[in-house]
Amino acid sequence: MAPQATGTPLRIGVLGCGDIAWRHTLPAMVRVPDVAPAAVASRDLAKAERFAAEYGGVPVEGYENLLARADVDAVYIALPAGLHHEWALRALKAGKHVLVEKPVTTTLAEAEDLVATAEKCGRWLMDGFMFLHHSQHAAVRALLDEGAIGEPRMFSCAFGIPPRPAGDVRYQADLGGGALLDVGVYTVRAAQLFLGDDLSVVGSMLQRDEERGIDLGGNALLCSGDGVPAELSFSFRSGYRSMYAIWGSKGRLSLHRAFTPPATLRPMVRVTRQSGTEEISLAADDQFGNMLRAFARAARGETEFGPYRDTVLHHMGLIDEIRSRARWV
Repeated sequence: MAPQATGTPLRIGVLGCGDIAWRHTLPAMVRVPDVAPAAVASRDLAKAERFAAEYGGVPVEGYENLLARADVDAVYIALPAGLHHEWALRALKAGKHVLVEKPVTTTLAEAEDLVATAEKCGRWLMDGFMFLHHSQHAAVRALLDEGAIGEPRMFSCAFGIPPRPAGDVRYQADLGGGALLDVGVYTVRAAQLFLGDDLSVVGSMLQRDEERGIDLGGNALLCSGDGVPAELSFSFRSGYRSMYAIWGSKGRLSLHRAFTPPATLRPMVRVTRQSGTEEISLAADDQFGNMLRAFARAARGETEFGPYRDTVLHHMGLIDEIRSRARWV
């Protein structure tokens, strides 16, 4: 990957004025000195002007006009999943590093195309799984390594949100809508985080919305190479839930607010053993800020792409397999 000059912020152009950019990612860009908002693009200039007035950068009408700017080192793509491949590909070919909202694409074939292009162009490609950059997961890993619950025997994970308004982009099949690609991808990535990349799909079920042509939720059973199962659940029509648990030979560990903890929240890990239950308070952390710092380091050439590439591709391969093997109900 071509290194970014050190000592200066990574100048980021934002493609798409989505809700996550407004509420989370752009505020993090403002408070993290490693990066700086350079431009904000929308097909609606008035929307770009509103975002730029709040967070800085030049308002730009049209995504292609932002990619042509010499004062943009990297782009953050906050567009619907169905547009990720097209605009990430254009950005890489324009010489920009790319941070793209999760999932990186909607299919493995598209992800392979982006990864190959990133390597050919010498630019960094990163998917926006912000939860991976929260220290609570390293704390969970440390507990596992210390033998807090013995040998892991099962991983379970759930991420669900209440129904969205009827016109929400998550319900539009042509833009990569559906629960698997929006919330299910988190559960798969969490399973990879704790069980490794040697995972395979045993079976899956998806709940069909016939009218919209998308899934509204589902379940998947994965298995690691050494036989540890991962039970995954995801939904667009449930009460909010964001958790994972690891059942071990000597106890059970669980973490709630696993994917969306506010930067001010002190997470709580619950460890249950034969002797009783212990609740461990962890430090608050800024996962969006940490993600941007990691992206800036990668753009500076401080991160090896190979292992990250393999994880991204395996992740999209699992998503493809969950979808292709699913029983639709």
